[in-house]
Amino acid sequence: MKTAVVLTIAVFAQAIGNACLSKGMKGIALDQFDGSFSAMLLLDAMREPLIWLGTLLLILFLVMFSATLTWADLSLVLPATAFGYILNVFFGYHFLNETVSNARWAGTVLIFVGVVLVAGSGRKSKRRLDGDA
Repeated sequence: MKTAVVLTIAVFAQAIGNACLSKGMKGIALDQFDGSFSAMLLLDAMREPLIWLGTLLLILFLVMFSATLTWADLSLVLPATAFGYILNVFFGYHFLNETVSNARWAGTVLIFVGVVLVAGSGRKSKRRLDGDA
């Protein structure tokens, strides 16, 4: 239960963080971006609250992801976080007004099915201590 709760928070933090970063970067890029990196672009990014919020949420994701790895198997944790891909497409479509093709939606459904299969198959493996076989 602990793993599911922490991973759920982590996945939502990651997806919301990505949406905030995308919206913030697109907002400053509309003002001045010509396709090349500039110091002004970096300074504008540092003044954008959505970019800071997105960054903080992604740090929260990393902390929770790392914490989960202390008690759960990577082979369970990593595929479970892939649910964030589905949320990213959903948030992009609904909150960022991105056009999402049918092929992209189908891909997200395939990811969802894979996550369900992997998450349903996981029971914690016995850890080997000091090379014991």
